[in-house]
Amino acid sequence: MMTGWEHALRGLLFCFVLLSFSCATAQEKDAAIASAHPLATAAGHEILKRGGNAFDAAVAVAAVLAVVEPYASGLGGGGFWLLHRAADGHQVMVDGRETAPAGVKPELYLDPAGSPIRGATTRGGTAAAIPGAPAALVHVAERYGKLPLAHTLAPSIRHARNGFEVDRRYASVVALRERFLQEQPDAARIFLDGNRAPQPGWRLKQPGLAVTLERLAREGSRGFYGGVVAGALVEAANRTGGVWTLADLAGYRAIERPPLRFQYRGATITTAVLPSAGGIALAQCLQALERHEIAGARSPRDAHLVVEALRRAFHDRARYLGDGDFTPVPVDRLVSRAYAAQLAATINPMAATRSDALPGNAPAAGSGNTTHLSVIDGAGNRVAATLTINLLFGSGIVAGDTGVLLNNEMDDFTLREDVANSFLLRGGAANSISPGKRPLSSMTPTFVEDAKGVLVLGAPGGSRIVSQVLLAVLDYLHAPAVDLAAIVGAPRYHHQWRPDRVEIEPEGVPGDLREGLEASGHAIQVAKRRWGNMQAVFKSKQTGVAQAASDPRGSELGWY
Repeated sequence: MMTGWEHALRGLLFCFVLLSFSCATAQEKDAAIASAHPLATAAGHEILKRGGNAFDAAVAVAAVLAVVEPYASGLGGGGFWLLHRAADGHQVMVDGRETAPAGVKPELYLDPAGSPIRGATTRGGTAAAIPGAPAALVHVAERYGKLPLAHTLAPSIRHARNGFEVDRRYASVVALRERFLQEQPDAARIFLDGNRAPQPGWRLKQPGLAVTLERLAREGSRGFYGGVVAGALVEAANRTGGVWTLADLAGYRAIERPPLRFQYRGATITTAVLPSAGGIALAQCLQALERHEIAGARSPRDAHLVVEALRRAFHDRARYLGDGDFTPVPVDRLVSRAYAAQLAATINPMAATRSDALPGNAPAAGSGNTTHLSVIDGAGNRVAATLTINLLFGSGIVAGDTGVLLNNEMDDFTLREDVANSFLLRGGAANSISPGKRPLSSMTPTFVEDAKGVLVLGAPGGSRIVSQVLLAVLDYLHAPAVDLAAIVGAPRYHHQWRPDRVEIEPEGVPGDLREGLEASGHAIQVAKRRWGNMQAVFKSKQTGVAQAASDPRGSELGWY
């Protein structure tokens, strides 16, 4: 459960974690990078110019994001990396999702009466899962990159040691979480200016993190999951209530998983697999919509069908999905065309279905995510990676002198089916806490390949990631020409089964679309702010020219 002030701010936190005032895109003729910060994008291009490939560049971008967006991603978090190697067409998802420590037990999170213990999944050591980000960085670099880690991590080490001037986004996020950080002395010492939220232009230096990154560059995974860094992580987590062991860290591995691939209207779509729920939802939605012959996502009729597809995908997420290494999940059936036909047959093309009329009553599970990067190089190698520490500044724990800020991903598990997490989302038994288990996530890094070329995209946004990516894919595939800026900037709407409402952005959504949805029986809620921070790159098959686009919402003051 949350504290009073966290409860008051939970609506903001739903997407505030995820947006950027300083999105950055860059491209050369045959390569492009989109990320949430100009320093990160510049680092990626620096590595490409030094002879690195897309995988090297993505490692550099992710590592710099860990430095310049400490509230959003970092070595103390995790994420999913979707990779395509052009030389042989090899595609893989590198699962760097965090894992529950071996010592977890119900009494850490539920009192003797079975009620949630306030803050157990959001603050302190009980909230922190074993980080996967460093293992994923090393795995991608060593298995797929061309350059040594000492080169790819050099920009992040430089920015951590020398510091960088924080932007409006950093200042605003810290102002939102000022009190939280003030309660964490180690975090306050690093991220606050004289124990207060800084102003834009303040220089943030993280020498401890620079040393940790140097260890990672020099020693690989051993530099983080063993030795003095591992000891500091265990001590910090356990000093604040955790049950970590050195064995938890030593035993962590990034896992390679075959990505989910399916067809939609002649396009091949490659996306994330469990423990991401997003790829399954994307496949279900698109294959069901194909049965209804939609023309896109922007007319009232088409939007109604998109909403109904999302309603059913999130319903199935709640009923079936969890870490497939621990819980049997009928993925093949859920993403089959036969099952899509069954889902499509339950959609009334004229009227909304009540969510409580769908079979079963499992509540929806969710995840908060933080940042995304998309990269494509001159050879055609490509990366889509979504990275997270969950809530703003994670658990608030900085591990000693390491500079590593720990996540609070334990909040993405389900404590009880009737208990919502910090995003007001609920889950079922398949996503319950278990030692070594990876919590369900919405992260949906995705590739779309058709006759026009290759689109690489993804976004932060918790459960809204699914609808963001779905709308972007529909906008791309149903348009004769590629307008990348229009795709990432288009108005958004969202449905996730429960609560039973369509959320729309406060501006940009046409009035006839809203009126059409209401006429079909949908309840409409207008969000207070626009949401999302999509990062996309595209490479034309005809010309070989690459382009990049960052979500314009990342430069707005009114965002969350």
